[in-house]
Amino acid sequence: MDVAELVRLRVHHPEAVAEAAARRPRRPLVGDSGRLMIVAADHPARGALGAGGHGLAMADRAGLLGRLVLALSRPGVDGVLASADVLDDLLLLGALDHKVVMGSMNRGGLQGARFELDDRFTGHRPEDLERLGFDAGKLLLRIDYEDPGSLATLETAARTIDAMAARRLPVFVEPFISRRDPDGRLRNDLSADAVTRSLAIASGLGGSSAYTWLKVPVTEDPGRMARVMETTTLPAVLLGGDVAGSVEEQSGAYETWRAALRLPTVRGLVVGRSLLYPADGDVAAAVDTAVGLL
Repeated sequence: MDVAELVRLRVHHPEAVAEAAARRPRRPLVGDSGRLMIVAADHPARGALGAGGHGLAMADRAGLLGRLVLALSRPGVDGVLASADVLDDLLLLGALDHKVVMGSMNRGGLQGARFELDDRFTGHRPEDLERLGFDAGKLLLRIDYEDPGSLATLETAARTIDAMAARRLPVFVEPFISRRDPDGRLRNDLSADAVTRSLAIASGLGGSSAYTWLKVPVTEDPGRMARVMETTTLPAVLLGGDVAGSVEEQSGAYETWRAALRLPTVRGLVVGRSLLYPADGDVAAAVDTAVGLL
C-alpha cells in the first residue's frame, strides 16, 4: 500500500477524489441473485478501533486499506460500507469500480462517550452521496428508553430517511435497543424481544419506507431469528459484528449466519472486522467463506 502516493495526491491534487468518483463505473445495488455481500469499515470514524481482541487493530490505515482492497477483489463481494476518508482512499486506489459504495452517515456517537446516544450525523449527507454517485447510505440507530439523546437521533434519522427517499437512494438502518451498565458502558440488547422492537421502530421511520433496508444483528438465541424477522417486510442484511476468539468460534458464527440467510427477508451480509481481521489471519479465506453462505 503506497501511503506516500495517497498523501501526495491529497496534498497536490485533492480534486482527484471527485474525479475518481465521477469516472467510477457503477452497477445496480442488487444483481440477479438478489443477494448482497458488503464489507464494512466505518468503525474507526466512531473511535471504535478494536478488532479480533486487539484494541487498536484498525488504527493502522495502510493495513486496513490493504485488507479492504483484498476483500473487494474476491469473487462475490458486492461492495463496501465506510466513512468518507476510507472511501476517498479506495477511490484513489481504483478499488471501487463496479462495486456498491455505501456511505456511513452518523458517526458522532463516539464509542465510550457520555454523549454516545446523541448520535449526530457527522458523516455523509444525502446530498454528498448523490453528488459522488454513491449507491446507498447507512445510519446507526441506538435507542435507550432512559436517555433523551436517543430521541434526537430518532428524529434526525427519520428526516434523513426522507431525504434519501426523495433522491431514490437506499438507506440501511441499523437499529438497537440499548442501555447503560451501572458503570456507564453502553450495551446493545440482543434478546429476541429487543431486536423485534427495534425492527418495528426502524421500519416506521420517515414518510416513506420505499428505499429503507434494515441491518440486523443475529439474536442471542439464533433459533428465534425467524420469529424476529416476521416483524417487517423490509429487506434486511445481517450485521456480522466482531467475532473475536478462535477459528472454531468464527466457524460457529458462519453457521449462525447461514441459518438466518434462509429467511425470506434476509438478503445478504454486511460484515467488517470478522472478515478483515479473522482469527487465523487469512482475509481471503474468511471472505470466500462468507460469500459461500449466500
